[in-house]
Amino acid sequence: MFLLYQLIVSIILIFSPLIIIFRILKNKEDNYRFIEKFSFHTKKRVKGKLIWFHGASVGEILSVIPLIQYYEKKKSINQILITSSTLSSSKIIKKFKFNKTVHQFYPVDHFLFTNKFLQYWKPSLAMFIDSEIWPHMFKKINDKNIPLILLNARITKKTFKRWIKIKQFSSSVFNKISVALPQNLETRNFLKKLSVKKINLIGNLKFAENQDENLSNINKSLKYEFKKKNVWVASSTHSTEELFCIKAHLKLKKRIKNLITIIIPRHIHRTNEIITDIEENNLKYTLHSLKPKKIKNIDFYIVDTFGETKKFHKIACSVFLGGSIIKRGGQNPLEAARCGAQILHGPYVDNFKDVYKLLNSLKASKKINSSDKLASLIRFKKTTNIGNKIKFIGEKILKKTIKELNIIISNET
Repeated sequence: MFLLYQLIVSIILIFSPLIIIFRILKNKEDNYRFIEKFSFHTKKRVKGKLIWFHGASVGEILSVIPLIQYYEKKKSINQILITSSTLSSSKIIKKFKFNKTVHQFYPVDHFLFTNKFLQYWKPSLAMFIDSEIWPHMFKKINDKNIPLILLNARITKKTFKRWIKIKQFSSSVFNKISVALPQNLETRNFLKKLSVKKINLIGNLKFAENQDENLSNINKSLKYEFKKKNVWVASSTHSTEELFCIKAHLKLKKRIKNLITIIIPRHIHRTNEIITDIEENNLKYTLHSLKPKKIKNIDFYIVDTFGETKKFHKIACSVFLGGSIIKRGGQNPLEAARCGAQILHGPYVDNFKDVYKLLNSLKASKKINSSDKLASLIRFKKTTNIGNKIKFIGEKILKKTIKELNIIISNET
């Protein structure tokens, strides 16, 4: 089965030049740095102990920023490597002013590239985030006796069913994990059945908060402009969900003066599509990238830049979380909830059902299934008490995670 897996990857490699060109044309790949995916490094490996974090994209990388901020201050750690697979995640990392942290794109899971990658970076510890499972990389990490952590692990029922169909192969992959730190009870149970040897349920690391003020506050003049408005946010929206929110805006506009809706699309390359929907409803908009000084008579403020979501969650009293009206499983509501915003979401939130269960128990979130319902529930007053409770939970999870990782790191020579 393992040989078959490598054969499939080898076949894909034959077509990789065409795939890369297509992705560059679609602005989904870095024109130069794509070579990192074939283990041609563009950053230097410094001498000393290096720890490695790998996450698929933006959400996974942001979840470990508090850990990176902690290890940036530890003298025993000489370098921190972050790898990810998407262009958007690389742009997010650039916004943090790290001193000893470097980013590279994750290499193709083929023996030619995994061997070269590990030979160059020589990590003392490898931490794969969420549901990032890569059979050949896991094998080579294990061969080199590098501790492998599945950090903030998440295995859905759908994913588990796929792995269990090839149980012998999945066991040979999952038993390479030194320690798994699942984010929920369901994942812990699935990991046991997939032959993970050591599991420690600490909690969802996404509850923890990064402390970078540069990414947390909008500039004073723009903040002043928003204070004149009744603001709500539609965050991490997907195709058709903006139109859903436009209808809610039109409904609200009939009774709320100085209303402005901030749209933060999940994928900013869709900005023109969103603009078309707004213009077809005879509404006015501006773009964050234009750095507008005034927002008078503006209906929609579109955040068409990376890594600035938190700034707008902080000024919002109500946040609609996207990926939940369409069947995408929902997006992470914790950042907005930490900021004291009421969370509104559609019926499809399986990716964060444990989180929403907690938010619902705190009366911090409500499910909606129509634009009229969304408009009727939007409020313009914050609930900071709930935000503080979530921050407290996050601090506890972060401390426990650091304690667990420190034990592993201190045992490495």
